[in-house]
Amino acid sequence: MSHWLYRNIIEPGKLPLFLALLSFVLSFLVTRTITRLIRAGRGPFRNITPGGLHIHHAVPGVVLTIIGGFGAVASGRHGVGSAICAVIFGMGAGLVLDEFALILHLDDVYWSEQGRASVEIVVLTAALVLLVLTGSLPFGVNDLSDEEMHSRGLLISNVVFNGMWSVIALFKGKVRTAMFGIVVPMVGVVGAIRLARPNSPWARRFYRHRPKARARAMRRVYRHDRRWARRSRAFQDWLGGAPDREDSKRMTDGG
Repeated sequence: MSHWLYRNIIEPGKLPLFLALLSFVLSFLVTRTITRLIRAGRGPFRNITPGGLHIHHAVPGVVLTIIGGFGAVASGRHGVGSAICAVIFGMGAGLVLDEFALILHLDDVYWSEQGRASVEIVVLTAALVLLVLTGSLPFGVNDLSDEEMHSRGLLISNVVFNGMWSVIALFKGKVRTAMFGIVVPMVGVVGAIRLARPNSPWARRFYRHRPKARARAMRRVYRHDRRWARRSRAFQDWLGGAPDREDSKRMTDGG
């Protein structure tokens, strides 16, 4: 256990990434706690509205991300400076991605059904960074030997081959699988060879004249959503807070 901790976390080269991940998660959790208290009208916290302008926390998040990012580039991977910049960057990224849905929709959808996208992207980001922290590198580069790493042709071929599976999974409408496939290539392979989601670009292009494949895809999505959608929503509500009831009802009714 101690060897694993040193190799994956305490080792100087990986310490900034660990600190960035830790501050990212804590920033998100603290922010969600404060916003839920504001929503409930409890505690001393209030929205920041100087001159009637609502300042969303993505604004200071962008500032912190810029400071931490440029500071990390200037300070390198080692030393106290890189550790401080990693913490600043993680805090900023947590604030920004907590309002990812607002940036995506260009509307204040924080407590709506669309706002669930913020919680989902934060969980995905934390999981991907954790995979990198524990030794997985994008496109399976960590599986190459030192000799293969020094061969430009082999390195490019490996990246293109493994990246292809994630691209196919993305066109099949499997965004989560494609993202994880970047870090763990076998996940991308599974997503690429399985049926596409019915509304994906792949299905519209290749299932147009294949009614059986389209029907199978719809049945698979129905069974998957029936099994996992409620659990996923319950986890998101527990972690980030449930959306407004009126908005949830409207989305359920198709409004």
